[in-house]
Amino acid sequence: MVQLRALALDNEINLNKIAAHFDIKEKYSWEDPLILHAHHLEKAWPSPKNTIIYLFSFGSLVCMDDKLELDQITGLLDYLKKIDPGLNIQSPFTYSDDYEIRVDPTATISVNYDYLVLPAIKDYHLEIIATVLAKSVALERIEDATIALLDKIEGRIDSLEKGRFSISDRNLARIAAKVLRFKYNTISYLMLLDKPEVSWLNEETQEFFEEMNSLFELEDRYQALRHKSEVLMDVTDVLTTLAHAERDSRLEWLIIILIAFEIFLYLMELYRF
Repeated sequence: MVQLRALALDNEINLNKIAAHFDIKEKYSWEDPLILHAHHLEKAWPSPKNTIIYLFSFGSLVCMDDKLELDQITGLLDYLKKIDPGLNIQSPFTYSDDYEIRVDPTATISVNYDYLVLPAIKDYHLEIIATVLAKSVALERIEDATIALLDKIEGRIDSLEKGRFSISDRNLARIAAKVLRFKYNTISYLMLLDKPEVSWLNEETQEFFEEMNSLFELEDRYQALRHKSEVLMDVTDVLTTLAHAERDSRLEWLIIILIAFEIFLYLMELYRF
C-alpha cells in the first residue's frame, strides 16, 4: 500500500531554487513537477526508503510513502523553509487531501474517492495521481479565497440596496486589486487543467488521467471558479463606475458652490459702492 498526502502551501513554489539545493540541474517551468526521491531526502525525511515527494510550481506538495506520519511531513516542510525562506508554511494542513494506492495482483483497476486499487503500480500512476491531488487541493485553496471575497463584496451590495455608497479610493483600489489577483490566480489554474506530459504517453495513460480528473471534478470546479471571477469583475466595474460618478458629482457641486461664492462676492462689492 502507498499512502499519499497533498498540501496546498502557497500561490507559487520556486522549484528551481529547491532543485538547485538538491543538485538537480534541470530547469523547471510551470508544468513540470519537481520529483524528489529517497536519495535526495536523507536530510529532510527520517529513513527515506520508498519516499517520493512531488513539488508543483502552483504551490502544492504531494508526499508518498508506505506509511506517512505527521512529523515526517512537518520536518520536510521545515527543511524546505530553510531552502526558501519565502515559502508560506504557516498553516500547511489547512488545505490537504489523503489518498491510498492498494495493490492486488488479482484485481482490475478500481478508482474510488479515497483509494485506488491496481494490479501493479506503474510510474505513470504515481505522477498522474500526484498531479490530480495537487490540483485538487490548490483549487480548494482558491475556492475558499473566492468565498471570502464574495462575502466582502456582498457587504458593499447591501449598502447600495440601502441607498448608501461610501467607499474611499484606497478601499476601492484594494478591492479591485484583490479581484484582479483572484482573476490572475484562476487564469493560472486554467493551466492546471492541461494534461500533464505523462498522460500523453499512450491511450492507457490518457484514460487513467481522465478518470482521475473526473473523479476529483477538476473541470467542473474550475468552471465554477471562472463564473465567480466574472461576477466579481462585473461588481467591481459597477463599484468603480459609481465611485467615479460620485466623485464627478462632488466636483460639480464644488464648482457650483465656487461660482455662487464668486457671485456673492461680486454682489457684495456692488452693494458696497
